[in-house]
Amino acid sequence: MRGNLAIARKKSGCDLMAIVKAGAYGHGLEDVARALESEKIAFFGVANVGEARRIRDAGVATRIYLLGATWAEERAEIVARDWTPCLSSLEEAGHFDRLAGEMNKVLRVHLSIDTGMGRGGFVPEHLPETLAELKKLKHLEIEGVGSHLPSADEDEDFTKRQFDRFRAIIAELGGPEVFRWRHLANSAGLLGYDGKWCNLARPGLMLYGVSPLPGFQDELSTVMSLKSRITLVRTLPAGHGVSYGRQFVTQRPTRVATVGVGYGDGYPRAVSGAGAEVWIRGRRFPILGRVTMDQTMVDVTGCEEIEEGDEVEMFGANLPVSEVAAKAGIIVWEVFTGITPRVKRCYFE
Repeated sequence: MRGNLAIARKKSGCDLMAIVKAGAYGHGLEDVARALESEKIAFFGVANVGEARRIRDAGVATRIYLLGATWAEERAEIVARDWTPCLSSLEEAGHFDRLAGEMNKVLRVHLSIDTGMGRGGFVPEHLPETLAELKKLKHLEIEGVGSHLPSADEDEDFTKRQFDRFRAIIAELGGPEVFRWRHLANSAGLLGYDGKWCNLARPGLMLYGVSPLPGFQDELSTVMSLKSRITLVRTLPAGHGVSYGRQFVTQRPTRVATVGVGYGDGYPRAVSGAGAEVWIRGRRFPILGRVTMDQTMVDVTGCEEIEEGDEVEMFGANLPVSEVAAKAGIIVWEVFTGITPRVKRCYFE
């Protein structure tokens, strides 16, 4: 992961906000935050107060940035613990200002601008007037401005226009010197576009070893491998169904390995019947029938050395997670964040 962080730093040429929301994309929030704390990251980006609290309670001191809007009842804790919110409305800003005043503090905040995502932030119209109103709030320090790219991995023309629009908005608000932090690029944005006039980038997926732009995949290193073991090996006769619904029926005597992993662990059931494979003893083997909640069956016919207890890679260094996602008709983000808590996380330097 540190190597992927170094690539993000080199490609962006600026400071980084490491995105660790959703349990660090399923990799383990506290462990990832502790691993990256020594890397001189400007911020950890989280989705909500619960994630911010977990990072702090793990003893990590790196600044925390809240990527979305906040509930009113959460804001006192945000002010008290000096977490950095992004502002999407004058009402939200006013509430933070009142709370900071009551605590005799000045809260550092960022201005969120909606340049196309449609999820949050101030719309660009009348931004100078909005900023003037915000500057009247004496207990807020507007130290940053950011926006979000909705389609940097799908629509190059729109994304280029979005970069240009964001730069024009900053100029309209008084220029880059008005804001200590200026950020727009996610992983796809920092890999594929020129955003050097920003001074903060927000890598997420690429930190975990997957490039949203395929042309950069070879530069990144795999971080997560999902592994299990074979619990049972049997030979089934021709005409024997495998798994629920008898979606697959053997056409010949078939040596079937049962693997102790299923959709209850987060391995996507949707790969069933889509030609998905696993990696055992240096080879690929096809999944048979439907993935069940706790077990997955694999055709190991012709490989007599495979036995109970053998390690099985469902995805990882030998079998890309992007391939599993494609077979399931979902995105890599969904695969990572879908790995359930019952799966033991093991960390290696």
